[in-house]
Amino acid sequence: MAELPATPSLASRLLALLMVRSLRVLGGVVRPGSTPLRVVREAFDAIGRTPLPRGTRIKHVTAGGVPGLLVTAKEAQGAAGIMLYMHGGGFVCGSPRTHRQLASRISASTGLPVLLLDYRLAPEHPFPAAAEDALAAYRWLLADGYQPSQIVVGGDSAGGHLTACLLADIASEKLPMPSAAVMLSPFLDLTGAELASRDLALRDPFVPPDYAIWCGAAYVGETMPSHRRLNVLKVRKRGWPPVLIQVGGTECLQVDSERMAESLRRAGGYCDLQVWPGQVHVFHWFAPWLPEANAALRHIGEFVREVSDQTVAA
Repeated sequence: MAELPATPSLASRLLALLMVRSLRVLGGVVRPGSTPLRVVREAFDAIGRTPLPRGTRIKHVTAGGVPGLLVTAKEAQGAAGIMLYMHGGGFVCGSPRTHRQLASRISASTGLPVLLLDYRLAPEHPFPAAAEDALAAYRWLLADGYQPSQIVVGGDSAGGHLTACLLADIASEKLPMPSAAVMLSPFLDLTGAELASRDLALRDPFVPPDYAIWCGAAYVGETMPSHRRLNVLKVRKRGWPPVLIQVGGTECLQVDSERMAESLRRAGGYCDLQVWPGQVHVFHWFAPWLPEANAALRHIGEFVREVSDQTVAA
């Protein structure tokens, strides 16, 4: 794969500046606990009303009893396989509507249809609701005839945690592993133990640590964060498939990605950790006008194809 850029583009620097003066400020004063959560969700969902890339096909599906959207880019071939994707939003927001654009671009890059799962949200449905939805959808894909070598799992932010939890659940249930996993700016340590110190050293333009910690607590609910399905950084990882992690260099969550990569490598697994200089949380959202977002999406496609080719060869 090509090397990452050494410095952020002008567009990236402008984006970070805009966020630190707008979304970061709002995130510091708006709390889902004090602001009607319905309003927050509707505002987030409004993003999904933008037109999709030309040729994108959308199909409503139910995967193991869990609703979702099957997003297929013009360039994708359904026979090649599928990606099961868990959207971000801090476990409390987000939906297939918010992530249709990103899913379409990932589909175009990988050549795979993307199943965007509409998992249950906290705090109405705390752990293990979302994790159970992800596992049910994976079981459904296997029952529907997909070979494990044809399945890629992935997610961004909170969806990155659900991806890691799903891999641990697959191992625990002795199901066959997917061919690969992709985590974009994953939120992995739900206690947020290191977020504040990281943010003091380098202020995150987008994610206030207190807000991330609130979201984690909303999902954890009455369960202890040390529960084996929640503490994904310490869960046993032997036998996991190759993992690609992409995270922005400005993120307070960067340390989560570094800890995940280290634990995967200690377990003998393969992890390609990419820290993109100057990029904000889930910068992939800002394709096509952000050069780094376009490049990161190409990397995802290259990673998936390379892993698929190796699986076929084996």
